[in-house]
Parts: sequence; C-alpha cells; structure tokens
Amino acid sequence: MSTITKKSINGGEFLIKETEADDIFIFEEFSEEQRMMAQACQDFIDTEITPNIEEIDSMKNPDLVPSIFKKAGELGLLGISVPENYGGMGMSFNTSLLIADIIGSAGSFSTTYGAHTGIGTLPILFYGDDAQKSKYLPKLATGEWAACYCLTEPDAGSDANSGKTKATLTADGKHYLINGQKMWISNAGFADVFIVFAKIEDDKNLTAFIVEKSFGGITMNEEEKKMGIKGSSTRQVFFNDCKVPVENMLSSRGNGFKIAVNILNVGRVKLGSGILNGGRYIISNCIKYSTERKQFGVSINTFGAIKSKLAEMAIRTFVSESLTYRVGQDIEDKINALVAAGMDENEAKLKGVEEFAIECAISKVHGSEVLDYAADQGVQVYGGMGYSADAPMERAYRDARIVRIYEGTNEINRMLMVGMVLKRAMKGDINLFEPAMAVSQELTSVPSFETIDTSELFAAEKDVLKRLKKVFLMVGGKAAMALQDKIESEQEIMMNLADVMIEIYAVESAILRAEKLAKSKGEEAAKHQIAMAQVYLAGAVDKINAAAKEAIGSFTKGDEQKVMLMGLKRFTKMDLVDTKTLRRQIADYMIEKGKYPFS
Repeated sequence: MSTITKKSINGGEFLIKETEADDIFIFEEFSEEQRMMAQACQDFIDTEITPNIEEIDSMKNPDLVPSIFKKAGELGLLGISVPENYGGMGMSFNTSLLIADIIGSAGSFSTTYGAHTGIGTLPILFYGDDAQKSKYLPKLATGEWAACYCLTEPDAGSDANSGKTKATLTADGKHYLINGQKMWISNAGFADVFIVFAKIEDDKNLTAFIVEKSFGGITMNEEEKKMGIKGSSTRQVFFNDCKVPVENMLSSRGNGFKIAVNILNVGRVKLGSGILNGGRYIISNCIKYSTERKQFGVSINTFGAIKSKLAEMAIRTFVSESLTYRVGQDIEDKINALVAAGMDENEAKLKGVEEFAIECAISKVHGSEVLDYAADQGVQVYGGMGYSADAPMERAYRDARIVRIYEGTNEINRMLMVGMVLKRAMKGDINLFEPAMAVSQELTSVPSFETIDTSELFAAEKDVLKRLKKVFLMVGGKAAMALQDKIESEQEIMMNLADVMIEIYAVESAILRAEKLAKSKGEEAAKHQIAMAQVYLAGAVDKINAAAKEAIGSFTKGDEQKVMLMGLKRFTKMDLVDTKTLRRQIADYMIEKGKYPFS
C-alpha cells in the first residue's frame, strides 16, 4: 500500500490553498509490488485481449468475452477492491486506479471490466449488509458471476432520479415486483447480477435492489449496434414482474439516488485513470508509425508538425496522470484518516470519495478529453492509414468517443463540479468568499509587484498559478453575487467556471509532479517533465483567459466589466514560453525511446 505523510487538504480547497510538491503522490512512487500487479495486468492484455481484439469486437462468438472475463477473475483482477475476507485482494484505492489505468488499453474489454468491478460490484461492497456481501462479493471477485448496473432509462439519463421503473411490494410482504425498462446496460448480455434502481409507490427518490438473473421476469433486446466499444455487451433490459426478495433491497428505501451518485463519483475517478493507458497506447503507436513512415526520403517524425502532435499528446497525458493519481492518494489518505478515527472502512471509503467528488469530476472530464484529443491526433499522424480499419487508430478513435458521455456527460460533470464548490462555500466547508472578497478589493487597488526569484525551479510558474486562482475567485465570486440562486441555470457561465477550475487543478498537479521528480532525481533527469509542465501552463493560461473573458462578457457591463477585464489581464500575465523548442525536445526524447516513456 502506498502511503505518504502530508498536510491535510479538503476537496475543492486547491482553489484557495497552495500545495507543496512533497504533499502529493506521483505515479513514479508506486511500489514494486504495485508495479508487478500492473505488469501482470498488462501481460493479461497482451495474451488474452490483443491477439483476439478483432474477434472480440465482431461479437460473433458470444462465449469469448465471458471466457476472457473469467480468466481475469482467476488472476484476481476482478477483486482488486474487494476485501480479502470476501475473496478479493483488498488493495488500496490508488492501486485500484492503477489497474483500471492498465486495463484502459484493452479496447472494449475495458468497459466490460469497469462496469463489473466498479458500478456493478461497489454498490454491494459499500452499501450491502453482511449477508449480501457474503453471498455476492466472493462470486463477483472471482468472476464466477458477472454484474451490471441498471440506472439509465429511455427518459431518465442525466436526470437519473426521474426513472419510471417501479417496485411493488407483494401482498405477503416477502417480495418486490419490479417492472420497467433500462437501456445502455453494459454487461447485460452475460450478467448474473443486476443492480437495479426503481421507485416504490410515490417515493421521490429511487431505491436500489440486487437482482439475480435467475429470479426470472427479465428479458432483453439484441445487442446494441454501437459506434465503438463494439465488443462490450450493451442491451436494453426489461423487467416484467421480476420477483425480488425483500432482503435484496440494497441499503434502505429511498436511498438509491444517493447510492447512484456516490458510486458514480468512484466511477468518475476510475474512468479518469482508465483512459491513461489508452492514451499511452495511441502515443506509442504513433511514434512507431511515424518512425517507419517515410516521405521525402525521411521519417515523418523528423518534421516539426508531427513532433508537435506527438509532444502535445504526451504532455496532456502526463498532466492527466498527474492529477488523477494526486486525487487518488488524497482519497486514500482521507479514508485512512477516517478509519483511524474509528469509522467503518466502507463508510470511510464513501466519505473519502465524496470529500473529493469535485476532483473526481475533474479527473473524468480532463482524462476523457485528453484521450479524445490523442485519438484524433493519432488518426492525423497516421494520415490515410488512420482512416483504415486495418490500422489501430480507427478503433481507438471510435472507442475513445464514449468516455465523454458515460459516468455523467462532461457537460453535467462541469456543472456538478462548480455547483459543489458553490454549495460547500455556502455551507462554510470551503472558505471561498473571504478570498473572493480580497480579490475583489485588489481589483480597485494599486497593483503591487513582488520580486520573483527565478533561480528557484518553478518560482515564476507558481506565481502565475497563484494568480490563475484569483481568476476563478474574481469571476466565480462576482457571478455568484450577481446571479445568486440563478447561477446554476446559467449553464454557459458554469461551464466557463468549470474550465477555469479544471485547468488550475491540472497545471498545479503537473508542476508539483515535475518539481517532486526534480527534487528526487535532479533537474537534468527531470528536464522533460519540467518542460511538459511549462508547455501545459502556457496553454492553460490561454484557456483560462478565454473562458473567463467569455463569462465576464455574459453577466457584466460598463465600468464593472472594464475593471474585471483589467484584473483578468493582470492575473493572466505571463512571460512568453518557447513552446516549439520544448515540444521538439519532448518529442525527440520519445522518438529515441520508441514509446511514451514518462510512466
């Protein structure tokens, strides 16, 4: 288990507090045991998935994916998060992210894996009683049984609590009869256990049930014809007087929506890690192809335009790694602190994830958009071959597109993260308004200029970062005051604020990771990671400036607008960075190594 001693920080406080490099966990700190597990997972992909990828996606053999799934169970890959006393491996939270990371290069099987180990198993682990855990977890951990998660309905997608599926208590009080329709259910075609959300009578909120396929009353449509992840089972599921014992209610009546929300928080950060190896796979393939592909008598990766693409894919992937494992360890540290204080371990896991729900959403959004970017640029590097089904980029491009949709669309996640920050500020959990007021007063005062010791690594970059946080406080604070309770209906402004938040957390995570590496290995050994953080910061400043300017223009006028624009200019001021040279440096290093070499 990876543990570090660090200063405590609460979820969302990165906006108002500075974090030291020593206080975050970085990918390079995974233990030898954790790396061996990751390698075992990669070996499984190389042996069972890669040689069969075409047959998996064709779905012509309905027994293939279930048989591979069971092999994953035999290796212990399905029980990473399940405690040892229930037949699992009982590994740490960040270890579970690492395994999800590696599985991310397994194509459509990564969806099969994630649906089972995440949203299919965790509701029972976190909310089940002792009898439910004892009955189901051992079979789920070993792959004897497969699980799926039935929340979405034809008219209940992002608004999940509006579902129409009903659960009616039988006259003898021993069963619930479930009736309704669910759609886009991953693993439904071969699942043995269904986590089903339904409403009892006229309840406002959903209730969750553990439903076995053997209970009867379950029918399905044929497999959905999808753009990507073609080898994963996705079906509509119909419940027709499905008879469920009352003891199979999960948690308590009306607690289903809370279960759904909390499980999705876990799913989001696991999806953030689950895209990483897919990105590395794309980058490494692009390096290999661009070395082999000759035009004008030379490899195309000698051209600046190609080097720029390779480097930018790597930079964004490096940043996603940095922020995802940072939040993973923050969650793990919170869990450990709560357990040490006497809280039940499963309750502590839920509370730990809930505390960092904002960062979980950031991980999901940033990671999914990085993978989409890498897949798109991967097709471009391959040129015409990128459009061919005979080359790996075509599948990668199609498979990547779904990650911006599931576990809550990126639009929903953006609005959620800002909404959570504002609600925590109103409750006093985050002291946001006091710093926002200070920034507001700073706008009308004579600016003071501090001398930055540029001989210290990242001193100038951290000064920029400190001012970027003021951008959020300025725009978010003014928007909250001007719009008050209407702010959440101003979705465009919420999206602007989310983009500012995401870039602040992302660039801070990258800087801190590069700084920590430089401290441990020396600046020369970490020069490429330092360069990646510097290039990303330059882009983040431009993105934050654009998002903030758009928001300011939408709710201010006259002198107030002029003052805020002047503040924005002051807060986003940064010396010009030679990103071309830095990108070439990064690309040349990767070309020399023949792969993505930063993890």
